[in-house]
Amino acid sequence: MSWFDNEEFWRDLYPYMFPVERLAAAPEQVAQIVALTGVASGKVLDLCCGPGRHSAAFAAQGFTVTGVDRTPYLLDRARTHAGSQVEFVLEDMRDFRRPGTFDLAVNLFTSFGYFEDPGDDLRVLANVYESLRPGGVFVMELLGKEYLAAHYIESRCLDFADGTLLLQRAKIREEWTRVFCEWTIVQSGRARTHKFDHTIYSGRELKDLLLRAGFAGVRLFGDLRGTPYGVDAQRLIAVARKGE
Repeated sequence: MSWFDNEEFWRDLYPYMFPVERLAAAPEQVAQIVALTGVASGKVLDLCCGPGRHSAAFAAQGFTVTGVDRTPYLLDRARTHAGSQVEFVLEDMRDFRRPGTFDLAVNLFTSFGYFEDPGDDLRVLANVYESLRPGGVFVMELLGKEYLAAHYIESRCLDFADGTLLLQRAKIREEWTRVFCEWTIVQSGRARTHKFDHTIYSGRELKDLLLRAGFAGVRLFGDLRGTPYGVDAQRLIAVARKGE
């Protein structure tokens, strides 16, 4: 079983991946995406929607939203955030497509590159391309290889108010194509560890992959506000447009 198929992984790490502050930031991030893309209405695909924080924020802005994720636990949490105003679909991102349906698609919070076969990533992007209407826009937000290389730390320890310790360890492997992570939660003298890995993309690599998937144009930014993608960029944002 792959790590992303393990429900216990998401249950256990949920409070640390999706703290209250991260959930609360979604409306501002959605406003930034609307400003960055110029798509202010229509149908939105939130691919790998997780707990639905962005799905709910898009719906609150009047968009018709479809959130897709393969994890039942996360979709249950999503429904508590967004209720019935969002359509949530339990499906693998490699399989989901609705030809010519969406004006905007988003894939946020490094929810890409999980699969060991690089062809699967291209398949995901091709499905998104097919699911967009002519002129539709796709926004990706993830950790870029450039930032990781410049700020790489093998391990760090985080302290939480309830006394929990989270030890995060990372290793770059396979010729700087994937990062392997080990997160250990220490609570009340007991420790439990989860391992996961994903592909890391540079801006050039991600842009090339999007162009291979069929997108007519791709622009890169350093954040959702539209800051240029340069040496100080903390995130890799790709805005890809489907031809008219």
